[in-house]
Amino acid sequence: MSLDLRRFYVREVLSGLGLTATHFFRNMGRHVAHALGASRTGAVTIQYPEERRPYSPRLRSLHRLVRREDGSPRCVACMMCETVCPAHCIYIVADEHPNPEIEKVPRRFDIDLGKCVFCGYCVEACPEDAIRMDTGILEFSSYSRGGMIYSKEMLLSLEAAGADGRPRSPIPIPADRKA
Repeated sequence: MSLDLRRFYVREVLSGLGLTATHFFRNMGRHVAHALGASRTGAVTIQYPEERRPYSPRLRSLHRLVRREDGSPRCVACMMCETVCPAHCIYIVADEHPNPEIEKVPRRFDIDLGKCVFCGYCVEACPEDAIRMDTGILEFSSYSRGGMIYSKEMLLSLEAAGADGRPRSPIPIPADRKA
């Protein structure tokens, strides 16, 4: 019988610890050099609240409703986004539009972000290009389920993100949450 050193696991544990220590000290050296200004590129770690990593321009962020030139919502309450949504998180109630050229307008347009899976199907299905997911807002939370339901007025108040991907709209804070 030959003695197999792998059965004792000591050699494997020491090998793993050596690999972990190598990466730890290499990244620590990069971080210290970056903090002292000796290097332009630092460790892989991003200091999150102060530093933001660049996001893809195609990133699906918080929804918004687009307005027409007259300020009314572009949505014609065709129910396509509500129908195609796999999470069933969109709720629309249609009403007559004052302009006879436009058939309908949403009286109520709610999105429950607690259920939303951010798939983007609602954006793709909309024939009027009335709903978009380009606000750049990724940090939204609430202490209750009701605070995660965004109404038509909240969705109309949001704007598209800037060219750098940063949000131009203030992050909406639900009524039940204190700053």
